[in-house]
Amino acid sequence: MVGVDVGGTFTDLFFFDADTGQFRTEKVPSNRGDEAVGFLEGLRRFGAISGLGSIVHGTTVGTNALLERKGARVGLITTPGFRDALEMRRRDRRNTWGLTGDFVPVIDRDMRLDVAERTLADGTIRSAIDPAEVRAAAVRLRDTGAEALAIVFINAYANPANEQAALAAASEVWPNANIACSSQILPEIREFERTSTTALNAYLQPVVGSYLAKLDEALAGDGFEGKFHIVQSNGGVMSTATARRLPVRTALSGPAAGVIAAASIAHAAGFPDVITGDLGGTSFDVSLVVGGKTALAAQTTIDFGLVIRAPMIEITTIGAGGGSIARVDAGGLLQVGPESAGSRPGPVCYAGGNTQPTLTDANVVLGRINAERPIGGKLKRLDVEAAAEAIRVHVADPLGLGVMQAAEAIVRVANGRMAGAIRLVSIERGHDPQRFAAVPFGGGGALHAGALIKECGLKAALVPRFPGITSALGCVIADIRHDQVQTVNLSLEGLDAATISARMAREAASAVQVVEEAGLPVTGIDVLFEFDMHYVGQTHTVSVPLPVAFEDGHVTLTEAIARAAFEAAYQASFSRLLPGIPARIVNLRTTAIGRRPAFDLKALAPVAGSGSALPRETRQVWFDGAWHATAIYARLDLPVGTIIAGPAVLEQPDATTVVDPGLTARVDAYGNVIVERAA
Repeated sequence: MVGVDVGGTFTDLFFFDADTGQFRTEKVPSNRGDEAVGFLEGLRRFGAISGLGSIVHGTTVGTNALLERKGARVGLITTPGFRDALEMRRRDRRNTWGLTGDFVPVIDRDMRLDVAERTLADGTIRSAIDPAEVRAAAVRLRDTGAEALAIVFINAYANPANEQAALAAASEVWPNANIACSSQILPEIREFERTSTTALNAYLQPVVGSYLAKLDEALAGDGFEGKFHIVQSNGGVMSTATARRLPVRTALSGPAAGVIAAASIAHAAGFPDVITGDLGGTSFDVSLVVGGKTALAAQTTIDFGLVIRAPMIEITTIGAGGGSIARVDAGGLLQVGPESAGSRPGPVCYAGGNTQPTLTDANVVLGRINAERPIGGKLKRLDVEAAAEAIRVHVADPLGLGVMQAAEAIVRVANGRMAGAIRLVSIERGHDPQRFAAVPFGGGGALHAGALIKECGLKAALVPRFPGITSALGCVIADIRHDQVQTVNLSLEGLDAATISARMAREAASAVQVVEEAGLPVTGIDVLFEFDMHYVGQTHTVSVPLPVAFEDGHVTLTEAIARAAFEAAYQASFSRLLPGIPARIVNLRTTAIGRRPAFDLKALAPVAGSGSALPRETRQVWFDGAWHATAIYARLDLPVGTIIAGPAVLEQPDATTVVDPGLTARVDAYGNVIVERAA
């Protein structure tokens, strides 16, 4: 099997043969705009594609299309009076203070049409649709250039009959499969979130669909007959058929795979509480893992106004990557990011035509990145001189600093921004950073591991065996997962337990079917249930895990079980209950998880008796305002149990690990490098 993570700069691949226990890694340049090129080039490095059993892919195609506003032209058919829900949003604004900033929805207003229909909140159909009117609206949108069609009717979560009838009518004249209604995408209360999620799903369908079709065609041309799957934003795996139907669930696909791998690696190494940090070419993605479990959010905002209501791993992203541009602003302050040189033209040292210094350029000038051994095999040598000159012109001279001081300042500013993101997911959510270890990965994460320990007070940093390939590894070990939600809107008092139990069983059977249709071998399928509940009169809900099982096609829930679960969840969230106030069940959430065979992470460990703990050379590296004679190690040659005192640099083909002065590094039984404060 092969895990493939396509990033903005590199495409990372992890190959594993379950029969022999052998693995290989590859890192090839990404081809922005045609990501399939790097995808296929990397696969072919493992030999004949026809010999592969399964490929699991973490993709940024959907995320990039949303961030860059390069999705499809979409048409929307909706209820009279609701065509502007996308623009009204939650009456929020881009800038909290003041009336500056604007928002352009992904569907133009002239592409949003209404048709006569009305479904009441209790599910009663007051006004049925006229199929001829729906067909006429679809034809108008089709002829105006719409590539995808979304149908969103008010209260369709309570009764989807009007939407389904409209879908059937529109399908008669719609020229492709890019057509869906909100009751298929998100049958959940709240009009804006349901409209936004359905619209963004339609916006991505042609983009993600054509990308996957291109990959399918290329793989078939190379004789591939195995299974091809996609990582979704909740950290699970789905079939390409599901990805084509629900492309909105591919947003943050690649980063989610990295979090899954990092959490698994850390838990095996004895670090259940960690903060993951994926530092790539354009961004730094941070996520919190507590007790070995990733944090899931029911809703994510990809960019202002682009709201996706679907389970996603909670990931905080800032524009601080290796390609982040350093500049002195109008106030004379040094800024790093969020603007990025990306993969094209890339940092100045890549000699791609960029003249503005980046974080990577600063690390090269400081000697932390070896200019003679660039990662990824894209270049034979990095241009240190050009990087230094760019730093001099754009940072050092304007600030009155030397080049080395300016380069160190760039790194410190970037470290400060990364530390701020870590504090955001830890301290601001009530967690003490001293309980947590960092898991830095991506091409640049391990360069800043020591600095983050010092900046945030973290107890350690765990650098995976292959930090630059961590997201690709996550593709291989992630379970199959499918999440469903359905608004039920029931009072807890006098709950009809038999009816809700039967509904839960139907939802579970539907979710299990999706997992089974994925076609990957699993050791079992777990079904989890949650209610979204609140006290009557409240707006927001709490997530209430239910201690019930789906067995032999049945679920048994009682009012007492539901009440006890609600009170436990509410008490945990707010440290109090509200006696005497009735409670209400708003939504039913169902998750089916197909457990894939366990991946033994010890397969990644160094082979016993091989390698060397001796440095291969010594070179000058800049730390804390001065040059230091620094030992350089071949990281993958280090035996288990090796202890190295900083300053040191550990080099490998996919990443570089920097051990700052005052820190030590040791190699654990899994081949991870644990960076800690010196005793």
